[in-house]
Amino acid sequence: MSNRFKPKYNIKKGDKVVVIAGDDKDLKKPRTVLQVIIDKGRVVVEGVNIVSKHTKPSATNTKGGIVKVEAPIHISNVQLWDAKTGAAARIKRTRDNGKLVRISKKSGEAIK
Repeated sequence: MSNRFKPKYNIKKGDKVVVIAGDDKDLKKPRTVLQVIIDKGRVVVEGVNIVSKHTKPSATNTKGGIVKVEAPIHISNVQLWDAKTGAAARIKRTRDNGKLVRISKKSGEAIK
């Protein structure tokens, strides 16, 4: 994917988000983003979309077997968590001294 048309998302690794759609929907429980896959528009969220992965024995894992791992979900199914209001919030981006700052539309606070 070229950098010219690369999408820009308001969600980064380490952010607190809530799942707003799907099997793991929970609007009151914030979870942590483990990984953002920009090219595919997906995020891996802690404890969400758990799948069973069958692994073969290898040097690091001599037993092999079935492992439970988090699978990616679409980025549109999560929303940033606003700690001040205790709810999900939409985000706007503004420039502050030449640096992009994410601001919650609900509380007006900057997202760290």
